[in-house]
Amino acid sequence: MMSTVIISLLVVVACLTLGVPLPFCFGGGLMVMSILGGATMKGMMLWGLGQITNPVLLCVPLFIFAGTLMSESGIAKYLLDFVNVFVGRMRGGLGVVASISCAIIGAISGSGFTGVAATGPILIPRMEQEGYPRGYATALVTDSSILGLLIPPSVVMIVYGWVTETSILACFLATVGPGLLITFLFALINVIWARKFDLKLEPKLPPKEKWNEIKRRTRLALPALMMPFIILGGIYGGIMTPTEAAAVAVIYSIPVGFFVYKGLTLKNFYEIAWNSATSVGAILIMILFCLMLSQTYVMLRVPQALVQVIFDITQNKVVLLVMINILLFFVGMIVNDITGVILIAPLLLPLVQAIGIHPIQFAAIMGVNLAMGGVTPPYASILYLGMRIGKVEFMEIVKPAMILLLLGYVPVVFLTSFWPDLSLFLPRLLGYL
Repeated sequence: MMSTVIISLLVVVACLTLGVPLPFCFGGGLMVMSILGGATMKGMMLWGLGQITNPVLLCVPLFIFAGTLMSESGIAKYLLDFVNVFVGRMRGGLGVVASISCAIIGAISGSGFTGVAATGPILIPRMEQEGYPRGYATALVTDSSILGLLIPPSVVMIVYGWVTETSILACFLATVGPGLLITFLFALINVIWARKFDLKLEPKLPPKEKWNEIKRRTRLALPALMMPFIILGGIYGGIMTPTEAAAVAVIYSIPVGFFVYKGLTLKNFYEIAWNSATSVGAILIMILFCLMLSQTYVMLRVPQALVQVIFDITQNKVVLLVMINILLFFVGMIVNDITGVILIAPLLLPLVQAIGIHPIQFAAIMGVNLAMGGVTPPYASILYLGMRIGKVEFMEIVKPAMILLLLGYVPVVFLTSFWPDLSLFLPRLLGYL
């Protein structure tokens, strides 16, 4: 039976290499399993449809819709202006604005795409006017956008909690520490790196004028700033489930976009709804096939076989964690984060539990590794989106993007793996462990 599993995996890898759309890659692997006797297609389809109608998954389309509304409505612009008034006039301040703004936007949308789509068109030209190279500005905004996958509520953590049957709220909290640390490191690296650029800074405001500007921008940004407080406060206060919070985010964004910031019109609202629906359709089809393939592996006891094979190689916890991180990094390079979670989490969870890793810590390990894949070729969907928004060539963005990852992101990947308290401190503090 293991030969059937290996053949199906080879089909999946071959399809990914040839650029076949993701749902059909996993559908091909599932078909091989069905033909060779590893699974019955009818039974798996009925099981998969039962799973994909789970109310928990309703978070995914709702947060995607909320993030797109936020991007188009003007909410992101006022958030940027609010952050900019505090640090925008210092040397390297606009880069700090990029990192912090993407973290805030991540706390609203749960998506990496929203960060670059919402902040890129505003920040990249402004950074270029101040003297940043356009390739560097695009790389910083793009890399910072993956914070949306870590700062809660995170769609990836919702899917992980659903697949592994662990607390979604605890999974949310597990990535807060790594996400905030990456935000700080990106901002610090930018401040140091900005010394090399000939920046044209705006003159600093006198204290009285700055205070008046802070009050003015706070007043304008207040409706936007209320979103993360409502969403996160509702979730952790026990008032709303993550699905209900996602619905509230959509309901809140619509009147704010139409009547407060007036970035929404009937025409672009229809386009936003249409684009969100097509994105959600593609994602859910991919989740269905990936989930079915993953379940066939679980039924054939592939996780247990994988644990035995790896333990035959080594039982050293440090070596095993390094191997797991390398595997997750390569998975993130070829598939998106949601697919990686559905496919890999059920396979590796027995292994990490066998070496004493808590499932909530493993949620953070998977989150930081797979998020990195969004800006790491060949998959690098967020990187390619950033290139289009920043209007730069691949060679202009790849060097600064990889340096930022190497210095500001990779260290946090290993800290998350080898320092459990980074991801488990908040869940313990709030009583989720």
